[in-house]
Amino acid sequence: MLGDLDSQGLLRGKTVMVTGASSGIGRAAARLFAAQGAAVVVMARREAHLRALAAEITEDGGRAGVAVGDVTRPEDVRRAVSMAVDAFGGLNAAFNNAGWGTVGTTLHETDDAVYEQIMDVNVRGVWNCLKYQIPAMMKQETGGSIVNTCSIAGAFATGALAPYVAAKHAVLGLTRAAAAEYGAHGIRVNALMVGTTRTELVEQAMKKIPDLESAAGARAVIQRMADPLEVARAAGWLCSDQSSFVTGGAVPVDGGCSAV
Repeated sequence: MLGDLDSQGLLRGKTVMVTGASSGIGRAAARLFAAQGAAVVVMARREAHLRALAAEITEDGGRAGVAVGDVTRPEDVRRAVSMAVDAFGGLNAAFNNAGWGTVGTTLHETDDAVYEQIMDVNVRGVWNCLKYQIPAMMKQETGGSIVNTCSIAGAFATGALAPYVAAKHAVLGLTRAAAAEYGAHGIRVNALMVGTTRTELVEQAMKKIPDLESAAGARAVIQRMADPLEVARAAGWLCSDQSSFVTGGAVPVDGGCSAV
């Protein structure tokens, strides 16, 4: 139930676009943002998952629009932004959370197709979102707030695949560049530096590397993985007016991994 989440109304009256919303962090964020009063436009490739999520939100009194699409396709992103504007009157915030990675190979063993997919989803996906979200926000007197899901791999080599480390460094670079360019327009752009989180992708990775969970716990000061809702809460704060003087930030949600 939405009422079981953090329903403080931090996002009341706002419209928020969430990518990668079919599972994990994105799904948790969509439910949380709706509980906090936002109308959410959820985007991902898996239509059935999105429809089920939107039904949960509306049944619990929230507002949700479904934009089935792939963040690597500019037209899909444009359509999602247009849905937010047309259906809910604007785009106040966006959580660009869609990402992809895999495990198990060193740099020289990684297939070119894997490199391309990692870069396409993680970097081009954020690029496409920024390109369409920013103009929509520039048309509003209130500006907006954009949050990009990065990773502690965007700050240092974590043992993840080299292309993933490179991609997340690029996401942080795009975040800072956009923050610098559009601050005068009232648009804030921040990155979440996320530690290992119990998502669908991580669950799949743990099947290949059983020691992944213990390794993640050993790295963090808080000796465990994150729950998706814990990351969503940080994203919700950055999307809200409570973080009105925060932009260009690399905000750690990593259980203390970057502290030691």
